[in-house]
Amino acid sequence: TRIEMRQIGVRDEAKLLADYGDCGKPVCCNTHLTRMPPVSMRMAKLQKTTLDPSKISGRCGRLKCCLRYEFDTYQALERDLPAVGSRVVTPHGQGRILALEVLARKVVVEFEDRRRIIITPDEILGVEKSTARPPRDEDDDRIDR
Repeated sequence: TRIEMRQIGVRDEAKLLADYGDCGKPVCCNTHLTRMPPVSMRMAKLQKTTLDPSKISGRCGRLKCCLRYEFDTYQALERDLPAVGSRVVTPHGQGRILALEVLARKVVVEFEDRRRIIITPDEILGVEKSTARPPRDEDDDRIDR
């Protein structure tokens, strides 16, 4: 009898041993993933998920593979939206893009008087690229919906 020992990666170990993920479904690597592509923090940031490692790590301890599933969709939808910091002209006046709501296909616009509204890209009459300051987190609660 011959015993062979091989080293396997953490993802392969999870594939062999893990049963269910945090979502309550069987782990993807055990059911349908044949190839395990790399997953980056950029994917989590674009999707605006929590960046808490304990919440975005899978059973293997690495970033969850499901972060990759919607990444291409988020990228495609984001391409159709003006960049954060861009100056825009709207029916409500001229303002600056403060934030994007990618899946909802909406943008947060801040005007000179610090008033904010959420509009769709169709309501934007013109876009001028700008190097405006990035939004401040403490201002996020002042959005008029």
